[in-house]
Amino acid sequence: MKRTKLLHSELSGLIAAMGHGDLLVIGDAGLPVPPGVRCIDLAVTRGVPRFFDVLDAVLAEMVVERAAWADEASGDLDAALRGRDLGETRQVAHQAFKALTGQARAVVRTGEFTPYANVCLWSGVAF
Repeated sequence: MKRTKLLHSELSGLIAAMGHGDLLVIGDAGLPVPPGVRCIDLAVTRGVPRFFDVLDAVLAEMVVERAAWADEASGDLDAALRGRDLGETRQVAHQAFKALTGQARAVVRTGEFTPYANVCLWSGVAF
C-alpha cells in the first residue's frame, strides 16, 4: 500500500498496486531473480544506488508489516536492518530466503555489492 510520492516509475507503480501481504524483495546486484518474477533493476554502476538508499526510499512509500533476510548477513547489515521500522523481523536460512524470492511480486535490484544485502518486505495496511 503506497504512502506518498516517489520514485522510479516502475517501482512506484508496483508499490501503489501492492495489497496486504504482498511480498517485495530488495537485493544486491548479484541476487538471482527466479523465472517468472518481475525484476526492477535500478543498478546504474557498481554501488549506485546503494541498498539502504533504495530500502529507505521504499520504506517512505510502503507500509511494511514484516521483513526477513538471510542469516548470512553481516552483523552490520543485520543491525542496520533491525534499526529500521520493518514491523516483525526475522532471519531465515539462505535456501529459505531464495525460496521466498520466488513468491515475490517483484525483485528490486540495487547497485550494491555487499554480500547478502537483501531483504523481503511484506506489505501491510495503513490502518
